[in-house]
Amino acid sequence: MEIEKSVLMVVDVQNGFLTENTRHVLPVIVNLVDQWQKASGSAVYSRYFNYPNSAFERLMDWRQLYHSPETDIVDELTPYAQHSITLDKHTYSAMTPQFTELVNDHNWTDIAICGIDTDLCVLKTALDAFENGLIPWIVTNASASTGGENSHKSGLTVIGRAIGERHLIMAEELLLML
Repeated sequence: MEIEKSVLMVVDVQNGFLTENTRHVLPVIVNLVDQWQKASGSAVYSRYFNYPNSAFERLMDWRQLYHSPETDIVDELTPYAQHSITLDKHTYSAMTPQFTELVNDHNWTDIAICGIDTDLCVLKTALDAFENGLIPWIVTNASASTGGENSHKSGLTVIGRAIGERHLIMAEELLLML
């Protein structure tokens, strides 16, 4: 992996997703972002926004993450995010048209993915990246699920089957690849 051809995607590390099941990965994510950006790597942050009559409301009766402060990137990452691109989304995947345009503009080939929720947004982003020709790397110890450890592990199992288990790596391993 070449840092110039890679991007770190920090998925939905927002106040509204920071829970007792996810808080433990925050120091790992902050360290990863810090080391990545010190190596002159590009980082992109995604933020999920819910909206009235969304599928999340209609089908799941889930009514969260409409406005600040829930939708804000967590304070610990704000200094890093201010010097990067933040993409807003209304879907699970961070592979938005705007992100695809960034991939093409920068000729990125690899995407390192970390964040919240492993079994939902991280998984969907990884699969979409794979299907769009990028090489996804899932940073397992920098990802978590609001659904708990079982949901996190289930997400990693599905991702590993879909894109190859060798693409499930720890933050320390990722940084050694740079």
